[in-house]
Amino acid sequence: MNKKWLGLAVLPIILISLLFFSVAMTADDDDSSDSTELVVDSMNLSAEVLKYKSTVEKYCKEFGIPDQVTVILAIMQVESGGKGSDVMQSSESLGQAPSSLSPDASIKQGVKYFASLIKSMKTTKTDLNTAIQSYNFGGAFINYVATHGKKYSLQIASDFAKEKAGGKKVTYTNPVSDEGWRYAYGNMFYVSLVSQYLSPTVANFSDKTVKAIMTEALKYQGTPYVFGGSTPTTGFDCSGLTSWAYAKAGIKLPRTAQAQYNVTQHISIKNSKAGDLVFFKGTYATSDYITHVGIYVGNMRMYNAGDPLGYANLNTAYWQAHLVGAGRIKK
Repeated sequence: MNKKWLGLAVLPIILISLLFFSVAMTADDDDSSDSTELVVDSMNLSAEVLKYKSTVEKYCKEFGIPDQVTVILAIMQVESGGKGSDVMQSSESLGQAPSSLSPDASIKQGVKYFASLIKSMKTTKTDLNTAIQSYNFGGAFINYVATHGKKYSLQIASDFAKEKAGGKKVTYTNPVSDEGWRYAYGNMFYVSLVSQYLSPTVANFSDKTVKAIMTEALKYQGTPYVFGGSTPTTGFDCSGLTSWAYAKAGIKLPRTAQAQYNVTQHISIKNSKAGDLVFFKGTYATSDYITHVGIYVGNMRMYNAGDPLGYANLNTAYWQAHLVGAGRIKK
C-alpha cells in the first residue's frame, strides 16, 4: 500500500487518441506469438512532443505507415523530447549537419526514414523492435537480425554494437544499463528507451495466466487510488489490486505488499518477466520493509495502483530510488 498518493492534487491529463499497431514481443516477455498491440503512453510524453502529433499523423499517412504514429512519438521523445528544431534528429540521415532541419522537415524526414525501415523489416520478415533499433543503428542492423534469428533481442543489439565498436565501451549512466556502460556505437539500449513511452494492452500477453491477470487489472485503469481498497466496489490500493487481479487467474496472494513479497521468489528486474510482481520500499512511513507492489509487464514498466491506476515507467528517478526488485510466484 502506498500513501504517497494520498493528498496529491489531481493533475490535468492530456488526452490523445489511442492508436494501435502490431509489434513483435521483446525478449523481456514470455510470448510465443509474433505480434501484439501497444498504445502510446500519453501521460508519459512531454507536452513538447504531443504538440507535434498532428504533424506526425500527416507524414505517417503520406509515407504509408499510419499505424506507426505511436512509435514515431516515442522515438521523438527519446531523440529530443520535442525540443529544438531537429526534433527527430534526422538531419544526418540526409547527409546534413546535425540539428540543421526545421521541426516540420525533421519529422518528415524521420517518418520517411522509419517507413523505409518498416519496408525492410517486412521484406526480411524481422520484427518491429528491429526497425526501432535501426532508427539508431542504421538499416544494416535489419540485415544483421535477419541472419541471426529474425527477432530483436538486447543480446543481438549488444553483439552488433560490440562488433561495430571493436569492443570499445563508454560510460553510460542510465537505468536501462545495469552496469553503467554501453558499446561505443549508437545505443544498444535504444529499444528499451523507446519502449518507456509505449504501454502494452492485454493483447501483449500470450501466456494465459498473465492475460487473465491483466484483463482484470486493465478494467480499472484510470480509476483513483484508494488506501485500503481491495475490490472494484471500494477501489484499490497497490496490494489490493494485485491480490484481486491475481485471484482472477486462480492465484491467491496475501493482502499486503510485504506479505506478497514474503511468499515470492526474489529475482532482479533484469531477469523478470511479464506477470512477476515488482516491489518497492520507503514509499511511505511504516514498519514494513516493502511498502508498494505492482505488476511487471516488461521493458522496465509496471501496471500498478498509482493515482490513477495505470502503467508506470520504472526508469524514472522516483521508482529507481525505491525499487527493491521483482518477485515470482512460487509454484
